[in-house]
Amino acid sequence: MMTSKTYVKRLALCVLVTGLGLAILPGCSPNRPVIAENNFDTLTLGTFVEKDFPFISTYLDARKLGVGFPGDNVVARGLVINLDDSAYICFDRDLLRWSVAWTGAHLTESMLPHVSYADFFNKKNTVPLVSGRPAIANGIYPGWSASRPVLHDNRPENQRREGFAWGPLPGTSGRWQGAYVYDNRVVLSYRVSETEVLELPGVLRRGNQVYFTRTIEVDRSSDTLFLNLSEIPEGRNGIAEGGLAYVYTGEKKDSVVAVSVRESGDTAVSILLTNNRYLSAKIPPSTVKRTMTIILWKGAAEDIDQFRRIVAKEEIEIPPFRKGGAGRWPERMTTKGKIAPDTAAFVTDLLTLPLPNPWKRNVRVTDLAFLGKGNAVVTTFEGDVWLVEGINKTLENLSWKRFASGLYEPMSVEVYKDQIYVFGKEGIVRLHDFNNDGEADFYENFSDAMQQSAESYEWAADMVFSEESNGIILAKGGGVTARPGITKTLTAGFRAGSNHSGVIMKISLDGRRAETYATGFRAPYLGVHPESGAITATDQQGNYVAATPIYSVEKGDFFGVPATAHRDDHPRPKRPITWIPHRIDRSAGGQVWMRGGKMGPLNKTLVHFSFGKPGLFRVLTDSTSRGVQGGVTPIHSEYSTPILKGTTGPGDGQLYMAGFNLFGSSSKGISAIQRLRYTGKESNMPCGIKAGAQGIIVSFDTDLDEKAVTDLSNYRVKRWNYQRTEQYGSGHFKLDGSPGEEILPVLDAYISSDRKKVMLLIPDMQPVDQMELLYTLRTKNGKFFKDGIWLSVNYPEDIKTALKDFTDVDFDKLKLSKAEIASLIKSDPPITRERGRELFVNMGCAGCHSPGTETAGMYGPPFKGLYGSAREMSDGSVATADDTYLRESILEPAKKTVKGYEAEMPSFQGILTEPDMEALLLYIMYLKY
Repeated sequence: MMTSKTYVKRLALCVLVTGLGLAILPGCSPNRPVIAENNFDTLTLGTFVEKDFPFISTYLDARKLGVGFPGDNVVARGLVINLDDSAYICFDRDLLRWSVAWTGAHLTESMLPHVSYADFFNKKNTVPLVSGRPAIANGIYPGWSASRPVLHDNRPENQRREGFAWGPLPGTSGRWQGAYVYDNRVVLSYRVSETEVLELPGVLRRGNQVYFTRTIEVDRSSDTLFLNLSEIPEGRNGIAEGGLAYVYTGEKKDSVVAVSVRESGDTAVSILLTNNRYLSAKIPPSTVKRTMTIILWKGAAEDIDQFRRIVAKEEIEIPPFRKGGAGRWPERMTTKGKIAPDTAAFVTDLLTLPLPNPWKRNVRVTDLAFLGKGNAVVTTFEGDVWLVEGINKTLENLSWKRFASGLYEPMSVEVYKDQIYVFGKEGIVRLHDFNNDGEADFYENFSDAMQQSAESYEWAADMVFSEESNGIILAKGGGVTARPGITKTLTAGFRAGSNHSGVIMKISLDGRRAETYATGFRAPYLGVHPESGAITATDQQGNYVAATPIYSVEKGDFFGVPATAHRDDHPRPKRPITWIPHRIDRSAGGQVWMRGGKMGPLNKTLVHFSFGKPGLFRVLTDSTSRGVQGGVTPIHSEYSTPILKGTTGPGDGQLYMAGFNLFGSSSKGISAIQRLRYTGKESNMPCGIKAGAQGIIVSFDTDLDEKAVTDLSNYRVKRWNYQRTEQYGSGHFKLDGSPGEEILPVLDAYISSDRKKVMLLIPDMQPVDQMELLYTLRTKNGKFFKDGIWLSVNYPEDIKTALKDFTDVDFDKLKLSKAEIASLIKSDPPITRERGRELFVNMGCAGCHSPGTETAGMYGPPFKGLYGSAREMSDGSVATADDTYLRESILEPAKKTVKGYEAEMPSFQGILTEPDMEALLLYIMYLKY
């Protein structure tokens, strides 16, 4: 973002040029200065809930509205509509019902995008509640039914879990079609049985009275339809007279709920009262389309006559919404990106975001997709969609247009056959612009076949359209307990959520059919091969997830989390292609296959995104006769923010990446779109790996120096296993099960005839979860480089057949005894504060704990002044932060949790040696001063 002084200079120049009658500079306008930099620290933001946009999407707990309202009222996919500046309804898109209508304040500031909107690292979300005065409500049952009234939840058993049902009504009962936006109004579209229905919610204010209105257009119908309007649990002495009904409430019957209907046809719509509790409209069959207005009111019994007078004369029309309304965001924002100097094979350019903007809207990007060469669509955590033009080599003139809003935590966007599809918790929404003004007019429900619970962490995480797989591949998060929720806790770290929590699914290309493809995930993200349709996935370290895995996914696979297994046969978890240690990537994003042929050595490879590091990793796969194994190596560049998603540009073939910060990441950046660009310079990355019974073969992008390759002091190899338990993450364990890591000596090293491969002779190669290979090498041209590969050895087969490019490999050196092997292992470095500081950084501690007093963006408490202080625990106890306490916190972090923090730290058991622990404690001790 420009400084105020720069803005004034730019503005003055624009005015001067315009005044002289000359051509205006590109992007230069008194109302649209070019934004060359984003500075989140100085942003002035508006409200998350915008008064001039008619809805937001959310979940809602309305079970405690008070006496006179249903006690069973939870919404997973709510559309909260602003009827005016202080009257609202929540429409339940699953059950096609008005869950609750109220006046006064909006919802509590509870959703995660809401609480973190201006307080960027605030993760203390809660379940949204109604803040104002409720007036009308309905319990958990269909809003509409055909042939007979339905006053119970009629969703099938496979949509029920632990006392709740999730997902839409059966297709034969009805279906949510979508929402039309017209000016500041919303027209709801849905189907009841086979009948199409349109509805315009509204409000009338007369004096101090508030009347909610439902103007409804019902198409021709051969069925009698029933519309549930209000439930009054303690209703008394109700009266129903044709198109009018009311029910008294309260001990003295001094309050009343009343409804009235007026219709354009002659089908005699009537109001039914059942058990002095349920008010419903009965709509007889008709061969013509009908329009009716229903008015609902709650007020003092003495004002019932006024209600009668109002309903006798009010007529409301549905506006001509089908051609689209006037645009609400006409301004285009112009930004100028930052091109990185070509200092390495891969560099990262920055696409500057439209911040600040006229709406004072935050822009935290979650995903992007390309509409065409130079044009993209971007989703944000705020629920917005932006269109971007001008993405080219120079990034000089990026034009941003706000396209849509009100979506429910949209984490994925895809462009398929020139149409925009967004995946959020409401399902897959297809966006339509009827009048070509650059703004969405219809938010179509393309698919809600996946169940969604009212858990805040059951993310709609990822979506990939794959014609090769003949479907849409989706990844959904599990019901993680890290934040407050409403469903039952099943295991450590997990609530029940829905039957589709923690799964990978396949949705048919028409959006109507869904199947669960693989289960047992905590928080998965996807990679789908663009040609074969083969699926890979990541998961996030946590309870039952020992570290960050990369999986190959096939139908029926199970990946280890019991709460999201959704099956009863208790299979063994599938081994990952590779694990990635906590200190290397403690929080994974998605993956992408590089296509387009313009990324040099990365062409046709799988790239893994790291939220936690942040950064990118090249995935090295190793196919054996028994299955796939592999590893990762970093793609070094400058990454300004965490990375969640990415895609290749259709024109330049470079990698574009989106991400925002909220959870544990080493980056302090808030949000960015970045472009990984290949410069043509030499790459010294590993490009292939083969791990087998005699050692490891590593292939490189560049020619290597033989002397450096054969110097055994240039390598360090370690290995360890993980344990899948209910604890958060896992310590490191030797092959015999004891805590710790095993160091393996490199007995010899060989260079291939083409000088691009290294063969390391390593003794005692066995199946193991994690190996770490660190090296310092030199290119043929004399350039030193040091790096690492983190791999899993699932199937250590004989690799002699892969050594055709090597000569004189002496396998007799592998015949060492254990004592001889142990004598070759280097000892630990000395215990110093500097070593402790290095461990604090390298083990990832610095990503969650500040060495000073900073708390923003940190998962754990700060360390300055920690040693010797009194710590209040979440159970109310107090502990002194001495050596004993700190050791326990590092090795058994779930045993005690500091008040105000979650138990989300993995154990470092077996990761830190005793000298490591002493050095780290020494470092922490001196942070007191």
